Amino acid sequence: MVGNLPPETASFVGRRGELGSLDSLLRERRLITLSGVGGVGKSRLALRAAAAHGRARADGAWWVELSPLRDPRLLTTTVAHALGLADHSVHSPDEELCAWMADKDLLLVLDTCEHLVTDVRHLVGELLQSAPGLTVLTTSRERLGSSGETVLDVRPLPFEGPDSDALALFRARAVAVAPQSAAVFADPVRAGVAAEVCRRLDGIPLALELAGARMRLWSLEQMAHRLGTRFEVLSDTRATLLPRHQTMRTTIGWSHELCEPVERLLWARLSVFSGDFDVAAARAVCAGGPLTAGRVERVLEGLVSKSVVRRSEERGAGARYQMLDTIREFGHDWLAELGEVRSVADRHAHWYAALSAAADEGWMGPGQVDWYRRITAEHAQVRTALEHLIGTDPVVALEMAGALWFFWFSCGHVHEGRRFLQRALDAAPPTGPAHTQALWALGLTMLLHGDMESAQATGAECTRAAARLADPERELRAAYLRAVSVLMPGDPREALALAGPRARGGHGGRTSGVGWLLCRLATGYALCALGRFEEAAEEARGLREACAELGERWLRAYADYILAVAALGLGQHGEAARHVRAMLSGKRLLGDRLGIALGLDVLAAAVAALGDGELAARLLGTGHAWWRTVGRPQMGGSPSLTALRDQGERQARAAIGDAAFESAFRGGAAAPTG
Repeated sequence: MVGNLPPETASFVGRRGELGSLDSLLRERRLITLSGVGGVGKSRLALRAAAAHGRARADGAWWVELSPLRDPRLLTTTVAHALGLADHSVHSPDEELCAWMADKDLLLVLDTCEHLVTDVRHLVGELLQSAPGLTVLTTSRERLGSSGETVLDVRPLPFEGPDSDALALFRARAVAVAPQSAAVFADPVRAGVAAEVCRRLDGIPLALELAGARMRLWSLEQMAHRLGTRFEVLSDTRATLLPRHQTMRTTIGWSHELCEPVERLLWARLSVFSGDFDVAAARAVCAGGPLTAGRVERVLEGLVSKSVVRRSEERGAGARYQMLDTIREFGHDWLAELGEVRSVADRHAHWYAALSAAADEGWMGPGQVDWYRRITAEHAQVRTALEHLIGTDPVVALEMAGALWFFWFSCGHVHEGRRFLQRALDAAPPTGPAHTQALWALGLTMLLHGDMESAQATGAECTRAAARLADPERELRAAYLRAVSVLMPGDPREALALAGPRARGGHGGRTSGVGWLLCRLATGYALCALGRFEEAAEEARGLREACAELGERWLRAYADYILAVAALGLGQHGEAARHVRAMLSGKRLLGDRLGIALGLDVLAAAVAALGDGELAARLLGTGHAWWRTVGRPQMGGSPSLTALRDQGERQARAAIGDAAFESAFRGGAAAPTG
């Protein structure tokens, strides 16, 4: 099935009636909201329904987790990235997302919307108006209030009777942590005690899971007694809450009291994390006082065993962890009681600032793919850290935003990067290396937006700032920015004057530095645009060798692209296809959608020249689909890129005819771009 639905992390119990109702609604209505108290199982129900319904949609089912998002201005880019779109267009993200969605037949699930209700309501309204084939399913503690919204109230599991769903869930969680308890539930008398526990917990799934986790240590009778005592003590303390909210808060508070002191402390400090996190981050951010760094991992596993923290999927080096919103909110209240909100948020932000600096250092080396995956996994934490630092430590925010240039520029987060960079530049003093680096990174985002006038002005400002620092590497980076800002509109001679061998030699600097290598890349493009293909190939071979020595993949793939374009110009069509396939292999590793779109156009031209018009048409169709995910076909109509793409189409049409071309093109365009 097309889409990105996360895997189910535990067995699914009950909900037959709700699933039936939801299945009907998803066939008949376009906006459905699952509403209910925190912990009642809205997300699990949405995931199960989406998995079934997505198979019937041509473009699948797509899941967007909004829980970690705090800045509503990033809502659209968050949705776009979950759908596999890169935000390279100068148009607003809303416009681009609506345009891309217009002809799609898909189910979009927006999970955990209650803190963004107004913004979600606005975006969903625009999307539904633009895309007749779109259905939206949201989960939220409160309804969106949108026109045409159908609300399905997700109630707790039924808890009456020996075969109730609540009892089945409680039994399943208890047996998972204490297999010997299966015999306990088989005893009719003791099963009655278990049913009483389920009644006390109002059948709320999260409450049942927390209780089930205690079966590792307690008997059913002990649990029923202690739970009853706890509810009697707290039954009047939250009279303003609705009964189910009160039950949920009381159950979490009960679980909190049953934790060891260091577990409570870690629980509170972990609440600073948005989304999932790894052990290294937990250790760096949460250690202190009685919770030493050496104890964090053991205490974390204790919270996992109590169902307070969940172990999520393993990514790269190891496991990652997360807390449900309801539990994290309780922990954050406790953190405020301890008076540690600011200090823990500071540690969190500085940990991710240091991680971003390390990623910048490692980007041009053999760990590039690993850094891409690591920063992508930490995207929610990076956002949280930058938001905090802009308000508390603008200089560190500027350093962090600039260090992430490769993430904004190379990994498709252009709108977000431009916003963060501009905010950091506005907040921090306009001097020093960090200012120059952030200014350059801002210019890169302008290039990808097609805002060449702003990029040229920013490049000139970067040049002056680099000259003041007397830093050849900064000068070379500024030269690249200026060169590309004139190259893309169609002035390769000026680009060559700015970034060519003579210009590079005048600046000096390391020949293996980012600035030098980027200037070589711009030189190769400019030489191809001037028809000097042999010189372009020589420049590209030198760039490729330098990148291979560094163990770098992103720039090396673009060197392969220049070699392919040069080979096409020289009539070496087989060589061109070989080079561009190598380029596409590198770009897929790094999720570079712009690079993939560029490469497919060149491969289509090479294949068409070799006489395979049908394959060329399919490749052009697939390339068209990838360009749509970027938002700027042929970089906004760059003369050289448009000419290359048109050349492939003319040859393919000539080879197989217009009707066959259109059919193959449509087939290629329908291929998934995930």
